[in-house]
Amino acid sequence: MNKMLDDDQIFNISPGRHVDLDHHCQNGGYSALAKALAQGPETSLKEISDAGLRGRGGAAFPTAEKIKMLRANTEKLRYIICNADEGEPGTFKDRFIMTHIPFQLLEGITIAAFMAGASEGYIYVRHEYPEAQKILRESIEEAERRGFLGENILGSGFSLSLKLFSGAGSYLCGEETALISSIEGKKGRPRLKPPYPTQAGLWQKPTLINNVETLANIPKIIEKSASWYRSFGTPDSPGTKLISLSGDVQNRGLFEVPFGMTFAEIISEYGGGAKTGKAIKAVNIGGASGVLIPPEMLFTPLEYLACSKTGITIGSGAIFVLDDTRSILSNVQNRLRFFLHESCGKCTPCREGLRQANLILDRLLAGEAVRQDVSTLERYTRAIQEASFCGLGQAAGNSLRSSLAYYRDEYLASCRDNKPSFIEEETA
Repeated sequence: MNKMLDDDQIFNISPGRHVDLDHHCQNGGYSALAKALAQGPETSLKEISDAGLRGRGGAAFPTAEKIKMLRANTEKLRYIICNADEGEPGTFKDRFIMTHIPFQLLEGITIAAFMAGASEGYIYVRHEYPEAQKILRESIEEAERRGFLGENILGSGFSLSLKLFSGAGSYLCGEETALISSIEGKKGRPRLKPPYPTQAGLWQKPTLINNVETLANIPKIIEKSASWYRSFGTPDSPGTKLISLSGDVQNRGLFEVPFGMTFAEIISEYGGGAKTGKAIKAVNIGGASGVLIPPEMLFTPLEYLACSKTGITIGSGAIFVLDDTRSILSNVQNRLRFFLHESCGKCTPCREGLRQANLILDRLLAGEAVRQDVSTLERYTRAIQEASFCGLGQAAGNSLRSSLAYYRDEYLASCRDNKPSFIEEETA
């Protein structure tokens, strides 16, 4: 189910359909690469800049600006890495791109490498995606045989050696510096920034790292122009976003959505609304590292500026709907335990803060906590978010912070000193 017309789509979302190289070329595939090679890197980069493409992995950094940083580096050996370590719970958009439209991704990587001046690259795919790894390996080999990858691509003189690297199952390796350490054979732990990867990345060489969805946008922009791309979305957030919609809705799945739609419209028009006889209690936006918001905030548009003003993190584009049968505390603890499991243990605020927060949630869910525990949980959440070393710890507190803000009554109602029996006991 897709509400956009076929000609308007950047991604051809058709479950069960794999677009092979012949079909990709018949649909205009690799015409963008040929165009980019002919017009040169600077003209192509200006098209990406004019389109206003931002990173789709969560940070939303302008893609063209990142490529310009690489081009400004005097080091000639440069790398490109496609971050396909899609580990955010509830997110499955990158897996779809890799398994259904792999050549659109490979074309995007090749054009980005050409613009950045990179001659070697990796696709870092999470260990839990064996099907995607198999398809990408075969697709890389086929693209090389047909002259779309490897030496002297399409006779242009530009060459790109692209390899697939399998992660080992760590969520943290979705962070770019941890990912680089993993490829280098070191522990997948984050590094201090600066220097940023565009300055000193893989093996200390300038490295362009972009998400799968970001790179797969590039061929359509080059092929159809920045003005065509800007005909979707809003001036602040042009284009479309892949949304992984799940939870208590009628229709769950992957949808291509133009920026500017409200979250309420997305849930209603694409998801069919809440399940029959149920009401929406809360919505998690941005995956496990995102926030929980109440129904009255669903009229916020899917747009980077509007969301930042209301404290919503779009993240990777996961939307998980909770109906009125769900426990907020149980949902939050589920996410917190995920981060507790994935924490590398390097810094105390993340390692110990998450452990202590989990203990408080245990007491709250058992009805053994007191109101002071809720205040302590708020204090720990601030420490986790403000003092953790990397983005994992800083984002781990998002669901805690937002749920404490919007569903504080549910926390207090779980405290034993907030129950009538306890008050009567104290009075006696």
